[in-house]
Amino acid sequence: MSRDNFHPTNEEMVEQLGKKMQEMSTATVLFHQKVADKLGLNPTDHKCLDLIMKQEYLTAGDLAQVTGLTTGAITGVIDRLETKELVRREKDPNDRRKTVIIANQDKVFEVMVPLFSSLGTAMNNLYKQYSEEELKTILDFVTKSAEIVQKEVNK
Repeated sequence: MSRDNFHPTNEEMVEQLGKKMQEMSTATVLFHQKVADKLGLNPTDHKCLDLIMKQEYLTAGDLAQVTGLTTGAITGVIDRLETKELVRREKDPNDRRKTVIIANQDKVFEVMVPLFSSLGTAMNNLYKQYSEEELKTILDFVTKSAEIVQKEVNK
């Protein structure tokens, strides 16, 4: 049988998909390491900044709980992000005993957009290659994949 007519079995495609997902995971980690390096941060700081950006209200304790890091480690993360002027600490308006972590949105966008613009453009060009139905399937797969990984993180 010629390779032109070769159609992988479902089992073979699942195996290939598993390998490609591992490659994607590794490439993603390496990409975020590069971004963190360019920001003068470590990858944990960079991803904590991402978590802070997605929340309107986040205390150091909340961030420690979400990441599984100790409160001491989170204090170091926040200190480094604050030194880079990417976040600031403010008193919680509802409970003055607490401190909330607020992202400096303007500064974050100023430093992050250039680091993600080529990736964003390339990914948008990739998305445009798929039909609406294919995109629905891809979105479903990625959503469920993220949920599975998040469950593993929370174990």
